[in-house]
Amino acid sequence: MSGKNKFGFDPVDAAQLKPRMREVGPMGAAVREAAGNLAESTESLVEQRRQNAADAKSFRAAQDQGRLLELLPVDDIRTDELPRDRLDLSLVASSDEMEELKASIRERGQKEPIEVFISGAAFQLKKGWRRLTALKQLWAETGDERFSKVVARISKERSSRIDLYIDMVEENVIREDLSFAEMAQVAIAAAEDLNTDGQGADALVGRLYASLHKMKRSYIRSFVFLLQRMDGALPFPKAISRNLGSEVARKLQASPDRVDDLRAQLVGVSTAEEQAAVLDGFLKDTVDPNTVARPGRTAKGVKYEFRVGAAKVTARKGECRILSEVDFSAIDRKRLQGAIEAFQRALAE
Repeated sequence: MSGKNKFGFDPVDAAQLKPRMREVGPMGAAVREAAGNLAESTESLVEQRRQNAADAKSFRAAQDQGRLLELLPVDDIRTDELPRDRLDLSLVASSDEMEELKASIRERGQKEPIEVFISGAAFQLKKGWRRLTALKQLWAETGDERFSKVVARISKERSSRIDLYIDMVEENVIREDLSFAEMAQVAIAAAEDLNTDGQGADALVGRLYASLHKMKRSYIRSFVFLLQRMDGALPFPKAISRNLGSEVARKLQASPDRVDDLRAQLVGVSTAEEQAAVLDGFLKDTVDPNTVARPGRTAKGVKYEFRVGAAKVTARKGECRILSEVDFSAIDRKRLQGAIEAFQRALAE
């Protein structure tokens, strides 16, 4: 039987068949290359868009959280929203330390950012009063555009009033020259702020200065008590040492009726040294518990001092001494005698 098929062809041996390689022409190669490049570029574009979206989200989050630094005009930043922790800012602004800071900024630029928050339509200072003041002074003195802007971190998250105080304090309590009176004044100012939920200054010390040792917070509370009781009668509160202020506060707490006495003694004090002498004298004026005054009886052995103008008055049993720049020997005897008689009549009344 013939192996030919009906068309007369011999059967095809599959083993003899060889695949035919089809060559790609120039147009096909170009099409394939363009398709490959398009796929790669599309993937890159998608990845780039994905990265851009992630970067934009991170940027917005950093901006909202106040982690970005921006350049702001120094004249656009206000400082009246929060009280500063310094009692004598005008002195700080004209101090040698301020001149040193200005020299550093003039030479090397601003190295540390300030921190501001938005209140209404204005930027309010939270941290960096000295840096901002130095730049403002340099801008006014030189007119150099370098000093017209300040590097600032903007806090855009809404913070409570107490949190704003805490943020301000945390930057400044690490300064060794910050006095206890200044730290106490911040607590007093915060307590007077209507937005601090009516908490007393004594209670706020624990929140404002939570990072400090409890003993240091105890000293601050003593100064809070002292400043509040003296109600402006201390002309140089910053100069009061830690121990002196704490001891005077302790004595006033034990003898609240002596507050007016101490205020009277501080009248006319013109220097920090005189103030310290009055406070020290107040501490030394101790009362023997066996001779405490009773109704109708005057305490014995009590000595106290106070000032009237430039005159220093020392009073003790049987003696009232007046130290003054006045030359009493130059006063007419009859006039001086009349003054003493009037003094005695006033005491008798």
